[in-house]
Amino acid sequence: MADTTTADAVNSAPAERPVIDVAGVGIRFKRNRRLRRSFKDLFSGRTRRARPDEFWALRDVSFTVRSGEAIGVVGRNGQGKSTLLKLVAGVILPDEGSVTLHEGVAPLIEITGGFVDDLSVRENVYLTAGLHGMTKRQIDERFDDIISFADIGNFLDTPYKHLSSGMKVRIAFSVITQLDEPILIVDEVLAVGDKAFREKCYKRIEQLLAGGRTLFFVSHNEKDLRRFCTRGLYLEGGALQLDSDIASVLERYNGEFHA
Repeated sequence: MADTTTADAVNSAPAERPVIDVAGVGIRFKRNRRLRRSFKDLFSGRTRRARPDEFWALRDVSFTVRSGEAIGVVGRNGQGKSTLLKLVAGVILPDEGSVTLHEGVAPLIEITGGFVDDLSVRENVYLTAGLHGMTKRQIDERFDDIISFADIGNFLDTPYKHLSSGMKVRIAFSVITQLDEPILIVDEVLAVGDKAFREKCYKRIEQLLAGGRTLFFVSHNEKDLRRFCTRGLYLEGGALQLDSDIASVLERYNGEFHA
């Protein structure tokens, strides 16, 4: 009950202007078909090339996200959830349709991507935050907060490659959530790390939502979806099957998943 109340309180303000417009989006990928080698091929040393087989990861997906909304993207593995987030974040481009962003994005997708192994933690903070548009002065002003949140002050001059996987997640999450971008895109990153740090992340996201940020969130954790989101998108087979309140979307998903 407490989790639902939190989401209601954070997202009680009326939605405002559109910040994300997704119109008729489709994207296709290639996969190779397996070809059986004949008995003759085994002795001739001849190798047959696999023929590429195209499939649509997403097709004809349309929706609008308004400022301050918290959207949960729901569906089984392989149904296009992470692909949709990457399209919205601008990491990949659609083959058809369009994605229009009216605000900047802070992406928590493949969260440790972009960090350089041989640079120190300190150097990576400045590099990553700078690549996301923060000035050196802004990074200087927020540096202590970033390190304090990540709780890795004793490792500032340690090469990034020597950090544990949990420490890498902590510093990456801390940097990205210090950005001023209005749209926060989160893909399963809250599933990693220890319990205490996850709760710390939850509270940070709630603070950002309370400050008017827009959340686009993929998770298999129903508790997290109910905690943060009031609206859901249900993807199945690369198509948008339902766009409704998060409770209805989870009910539909659970009903079909257990059918």
